[in-house]
Amino acid sequence: MSAAPAGPAAPAAPDVRPAPTRRGVLARRAQLIAGAAVVYNVVEAVVAISAGAASSSVALVAFGLDSVVEVSSGLVILWQFRHPLPQTRERRALRLIGVSFLALAAYVTVESVRQLTGAEDAAGSGVGVALAAVSLAVMPFLSWAQRRTGRELGSGSVVADSTQTLLCTYLSAVVLVGLALNAVLGWGWADPLAGLVVAAVALREGLAAWRGDACCDAPTATGSPTLGVDAGDPAACCDDGCCASTDLTPTRREATSRQGRSGGGKP
Repeated sequence: MSAAPAGPAAPAAPDVRPAPTRRGVLARRAQLIAGAAVVYNVVEAVVAISAGAASSSVALVAFGLDSVVEVSSGLVILWQFRHPLPQTRERRALRLIGVSFLALAAYVTVESVRQLTGAEDAAGSGVGVALAAVSLAVMPFLSWAQRRTGRELGSGSVVADSTQTLLCTYLSAVVLVGLALNAVLGWGWADPLAGLVVAAVALREGLAAWRGDACCDAPTATGSPTLGVDAGDPAACCDDGCCASTDLTPTRREATSRQGRSGGGKP
């Protein structure tokens, strides 16, 4: 009995990665946005830490330290995209961002607990309130630009950086509420409590970045993740082991494997 004829082969998954020319444009845009974010956050960090130290506000100091983390994150992005194949630095970039988040979480937790257990209550800070309000207005737009670029580029580290910027928006709101409650109602505990919220969110984001949750599966502008890339493809972020083979569908994994064996991949 003859075997039944094989059905039509499943269509190959479309390549959702941007063309090389477009990728170059997006890479330059990512660097420009990262540079602008670094400049803004340096100013924000200096003002927040100075005002926080003057008013003994752990929440404001934590907010300033988060800005320092964002500066380091922006510098990591600039370092990554100075490489001819920036996607090969994807894993290391994410881990560096993760470490900076975890360091922030540890410090802020210690300082918040110390203040809650008897340290001097924070004084009101008009400068801190104004700074948090400005950040609350600016950061959403910066995060949107980063995320849009990272998604189209398929870069997990740029998307992670946009998440960090969006985190700054939420932290601005938390710090603003904490400072306002302390200044208006005299609730000294509101300031370190706001600091603990900062620490909790930073811990979550740090662990996610360290594990590489955003790595190599950042959705593109079309809404499709950049999965199924060849681990031997220099244009793929899998060069540093960032992509997990479990992200591929069986059909796509088999097709990718056949392409690699036949030498059909890019050199």
